[in-house]
Amino acid sequence: MSRETGRRILHAVPLVALAIAIVVAGGPWFAGGMAIVGILGIREFLAMAQEKEPLPVPMYLALVGFILAAALGSKTTILLSLAVPFPLLFFFALRRKDRTGITDSFSASLLGLYWIGIPLIFAILLRDIPDYGTGLLVDVLIGTFVADTGAYAVGRLFGSRPLAPKLSPNKTVEGLIGGIVLGIVAVWAAGLYQDWLSGTDALILGAAVAFTAPIGDLFESMLKRDLGTKDAGGVLGAHGGILDRLDAAFFTVVVGYFVSLLLI
Repeated sequence: MSRETGRRILHAVPLVALAIAIVVAGGPWFAGGMAIVGILGIREFLAMAQEKEPLPVPMYLALVGFILAAALGSKTTILLSLAVPFPLLFFFALRRKDRTGITDSFSASLLGLYWIGIPLIFAILLRDIPDYGTGLLVDVLIGTFVADTGAYAVGRLFGSRPLAPKLSPNKTVEGLIGGIVLGIVAVWAAGLYQDWLSGTDALILGAAVAFTAPIGDLFESMLKRDLGTKDAGGVLGAHGGILDRLDAAFFTVVVGYFVSLLLI
């Protein structure tokens, strides 16, 4: 194992432990944690997409609105919060002296907001599934982080065939396969401690998470390549920024929520 791979794994352990602790705490602690994650994520996105001139204030305001709406648990409130960014962006754009590039500015603002904000809504909805939400979200996060870190480790050790060289030249087919297998096993193993989740259901959830995680990873790679950015940030040390660490989770929590509804 290379030194870099070891550093990433060592950094991942406390991050996973902190994430699980916040999930278990639930309530305002979890909602507050999601708000912090969202604010940091938007901050990184604003730096990445600065040439597109996204509008920071409406993005931050709308993100907090998403979290509050999800915490209240009303579907109507959530739908309303998803519509609010449009008049917010319009209002703040009216205040700009230079009206050129408004379309690019709006597009970038909505892309960053919905890419980061919608998964946080689903994370809260998944956590709030009666009786089982805490365990299900923990399973999804464990599967995501194991699949992500496992793909990196396996790719570094055994990878030789590029997976998507135009998007992320360091990702390999071997890493993809290794990450998927390890992610499925991780969710199945976590399910052994949950007597309400059968082995078959754990494998189904694990497969959904493990196959979705690479899509989220490649999605961010596409954005970074288009925006000319290597890392979204450096707040997480060897793992880069919040967006670099949670790109896969932004996709898996959404899929995990709908798969969980089918299983439970």
